[in-house]
Amino acid sequence: MAVSPARRVAYDVLLRVFEQDAYADRAFRSAAEGLDSRERAFAQRLAYGAVQLVRPLDLGIEKIGRRPVRKLDPPVRAALRLGALQLAELQGVPARAAVDESVELVRAAGLERAVPFTNAVMRRLATSLAGFLHSLPAGTPHEAAIKHSYPDWVAETWWRELGPEEAIALMRVQNEPAETVVRVNHRRSAQLEGRPDAEIPAALHVERVDEAALEAGLLWPQSRGSQLAGLAVGSREGERVLDLCAAPGGKATQLAGEVVAVEKHPGRARELEENCARLGATNVSVVCADGLALPGELKGFDRAIVDAPCSNLGALAARPDARWRATPAPELQLALLRAAAERVRSAGTIVYSVCTINAAENEDVVDATGLTALDLGAEWPGFRHPRRPEFLLTLPHVHGTSGFFIARLRVDGPAS
Repeated sequence: MAVSPARRVAYDVLLRVFEQDAYADRAFRSAAEGLDSRERAFAQRLAYGAVQLVRPLDLGIEKIGRRPVRKLDPPVRAALRLGALQLAELQGVPARAAVDESVELVRAAGLERAVPFTNAVMRRLATSLAGFLHSLPAGTPHEAAIKHSYPDWVAETWWRELGPEEAIALMRVQNEPAETVVRVNHRRSAQLEGRPDAEIPAALHVERVDEAALEAGLLWPQSRGSQLAGLAVGSREGERVLDLCAAPGGKATQLAGEVVAVEKHPGRARELEENCARLGATNVSVVCADGLALPGELKGFDRAIVDAPCSNLGALAARPDARWRATPAPELQLALLRAAAERVRSAGTIVYSVCTINAAENEDVVDATGLTALDLGAEWPGFRHPRRPEFLLTLPHVHGTSGFFIARLRVDGPAS
């Protein structure tokens, strides 16, 4: 039988992510070219789901299939993971289709000798996998990490900081598709279909991103949590604003005033320039430079935003492989904040934002700066941090958007 285009694409993505260390979104974008919208959506659901849930899927394959996953040929491993996801997680997918097409993927890879094994394992999974995964306990961080497919350290962090009930709720929701929200570009005039958000002024909930409208600069795909970070800067016309980690430009193009957008990597800096031009953000100038070694003339800013590199623990629904790559970066985050403070005038402000849920990269970094935290919670009470009300913390299981920590800090001393 022929393998459906969606399953073929998902299979190729799994091979590239787990065998070639490719990024899931980039691998999917290239593999899915030419698919119609329906097949593309199904392929993405398959690929992203299998990447996210690989830990319990592998456990089920090993326990029920009775063969260590690491010892399987890569095509067999990818086919079994893809089939296991369909059997365990996707309502409405016939078990026979999941079994037969997984077998055909192995045959198409030229591994005829592995076809009987794949068929036998898939048939056992079809009768037992869903029940096995449902029965997995989640009473400790380690158990929850296996059941909901996270590294142990992530589950331990959320267990400690949020408590078991909220940690599990957060783990569950980040295994579901992320919200589809765009920011309406008010520099352009257009009627866009969607549901306006009640709390974030330019946010529009949509079924899918209109690629033609995106190309025309009418909108920008951006979660409500990310848009909130841009709003928190509070920049106004006549002010100078520094965006220290600006690419791809979602927040930079939100800002009013004269904006200097800094990006270290030349390719991303070019992409940032293109995005600013597409959105008509003529107030933004791009500087290709290291945020820790800025040109001397970049100083005296009224405001700054440091949307720093982080472990991405608040964006795992949208970035399926991020949980397996996640690395906290508090030293870099602190260094970037201190670099920004040197370029902001006395009594100016810095917004520090990161799309992660981890105190070591959130409030601990802010506390280490010694800067005065202003009360953002009073401005945005619906997003107030549960432990530190002067900060904001969007939580996927509470607010339905990506997780963002946001602080606004005042620079008390003179800029150097």
